[in-house]
This record gives sequence, C-alpha cells and structure tokens, in this order.
Amino acid sequence: MAAFEYSALDDTGREKKGVLEGDAPRQIRQQLRDKGWTPLEVNQVKQKVNRTGFSLSRPTRISNNDLAVITRQLATLIRSGVPIEEALRIASQQANKGRAQAVLVAIRARLLEGHGLAAGMGEFPQIFSEMYRATVAAGEQSGHLDLVLERLADYAEGALQVGQKMMLALIYPLALTLVALGAIMFLTAYVVPQVVEVFEGLDKALPPLTVAVIWVSDMIRSYWLIMAIILVAGMSGFKYLLRIVSFRRQFHHLLLRLPLVSKVLKGVDASRFARTFGTLLGAGVPALEAMNISAQVMSNIPMRDAVEKGARRLREGASLQAALETGGYFPPIMLHLVASGEASGNVEEMLFRSAETLERELDTLRGALLGFMEPIIILLMGGLVMVIVMAILMPILDLNQLIQ
Repeated sequence: MAAFEYSALDDTGREKKGVLEGDAPRQIRQQLRDKGWTPLEVNQVKQKVNRTGFSLSRPTRISNNDLAVITRQLATLIRSGVPIEEALRIASQQANKGRAQAVLVAIRARLLEGHGLAAGMGEFPQIFSEMYRATVAAGEQSGHLDLVLERLADYAEGALQVGQKMMLALIYPLALTLVALGAIMFLTAYVVPQVVEVFEGLDKALPPLTVAVIWVSDMIRSYWLIMAIILVAGMSGFKYLLRIVSFRRQFHHLLLRLPLVSKVLKGVDASRFARTFGTLLGAGVPALEAMNISAQVMSNIPMRDAVEKGARRLREGASLQAALETGGYFPPIMLHLVASGEASGNVEEMLFRSAETLERELDTLRGALLGFMEPIIILLMGGLVMVIVMAILMPILDLNQLIQ
C-alpha cells in the first residue's frame, strides 16, 4: 500500500485535492469515482534521490516549522500510548498543509507494509536528514521512541529559534541598506542629470567632484542593464563554483582565516555538532556512528573533515576530547566540557551544555556585530549621499564665478 496525491472534480464541478492510500493509481481513481468525483491527476507520494543528488520524482518539501510541529505531535501521541500507525494518521489529519499530510500518509503506508518508522522516513531524505532518521532508528531499537522524538522536537525547535533570531536581527540592517542604495541610485540616475542640464553650455569647467559624479551617473544610465547582467552572471558563476568540492573547500579555508568571520563560523558549526552529537548519544546511537553522522550537519568542509579524521582516531582508541582536538577548530571550552563529561560518564549532558554556552556566546557576538554594523551602514550610506549632494551644490554655490 502507498499514498497517492489526487486532484479531482466533485459533483458540483469544484476541484478537490487530497491524499488517499491504495495499492495503485487505478484503485485511487476508482475510489474517487465511487464518491461521484472525476479524477484529474493521481501521483504517488514518493521522493527518492539518486546518486547524483537529484530527485527522481516531484520534490516534496515541508518547512522546518512544520517538521518541528509534526515531531512534537508524534512524541506526545506515542508517549500517551497511541500506536505509531494511529499517531501518524492523527498527525496527518491535523496537518494544515497538503504536502505535510501527504508525507505522513506515505510514511504510514510504509508502516502498514511492515517497515519501520525510520525506513518510511527514508523515502523522503530531503525532509528527514540522516541524523533524524538515525535517531528515530535508535529509538525504535531501544523501545524509547517517544523520548527520542521529544529530543528531536527540542532540537528542531531550537534550530528554528536560532534561525528566526538571525533573520529578525538582519531585517533592520538589510532594510536600511536597501533604502540607502535606492536613494543613491535615484540621485545619480535622475536628480544629477536634471541638475547638470542647468550648467550645460557654460564655458567654465565644473568641479572635479561634480564631473566624477556626472560620469558615474552617465555610466549607470547607459550601462545599467550590462552591469546587472554582469552582477547576475558573477553571482551565478560563483554559486556554480561552490558546487565543486575542491573550490568550496578552499573557499571555506579562506573564511576560517578571517578573524571575526572565523569565530562566528566555528561557533555555529561547533554548537550544531555538539547538539546533534548529544541528541544521537542520548538516543543510544554508538559514539563512532553518532560522530560520523553529526559531522554531516556541519556546513564548513575543513571542520567536517577534521571531525571525520577525529572519528578515525576515536575508532583507534583515542579519547573523545583528543579526537575533537584534531584540526584545532573546536573552542577550548567545548573540549574542556567534553573531557569533564568523559571523566564523569555524562558526555551527553556536557555536549548539550557546551552547545548552549556556544549559542549564548554567538548571540552576544551577533548582537555586538549588528550593533556595530548599523552605525557603519548609516555613516557609509550617509557619506555617499553627502558626496552626491556636495557634487550638486558646489557648482551652484560657484554659479556666479561660472557665469563670469
């Protein structure tokens, strides 16, 4: 049995969409005809990914917020004693978005065929990450699936809150920059040419600053389309180069050499790794496997390579602290907490504590950076506007001399 998305016309001629379970599209069409509906389209809900990383069927995605809500619902239902299949059915009925409902129904169909929950989630690797599936599989094996899902819900909600804080913090600087750039473009493209017309025909030379601003204005008006094409092409080319692992590795190495950027990137990936590693260990995943899986959530390739190298050292008998010291990318406070956790036999708690400590430091650093960026942006954009205004005012103030 599988899940199928359908679109059909009801007996009043209105289009209806939903999800039904069945063995084949023909069976779904028959179910719709039995209701007096006219089937328009029936597609199986499935998303496998081939070796090149491209989806073999229509992509199925849900938001991080929906994933956190679904995980919390499943954890609550299973803790209450509801069977997994019934919990998935209830969660699919409560889902307010068609894609989330389709995914849950498809997973439930896999469970009814005799597969596990993690195997059903494996049909949607772009929604349920390897870490997520490994944690669920460990929960199924240990018999503590409700606790594991609660940990995953906490993890998903925490990651969502961090992303929302970052987006909210960037709104004001971004809006300020866009408004200032819009004002500068308006002045150079429209105001400056109109003012310049007043001085055309005069024999006296204009001030150098005015000449420079006029030249920039002419360039923008004449070649704005070419500039836009070059900008888009450059961004697209850089994005394409980032798909090449060797280029992306070198670029990430460069970022790690930048003083302030390096601190932020290391803190973000270290906290993400620590929280993921702690979640997997708490779910009962072996340390070596948990370490390899946790490395995949890190966005910086050199840091990820260092963790994978550290996992090999861990397999050879090294301590977790010594394994994480490989590459020198993790903050000392995290290494000290991990060493303390190894000594006390509570590595999981120390990993969560280190993640919380790093996240607090990142919040403080982000606040300081944004507080520093705002006046810098204001001064920079204000300076550019002042230059344009001065370029316009200088010949006006010197108008009597130009006329003589």
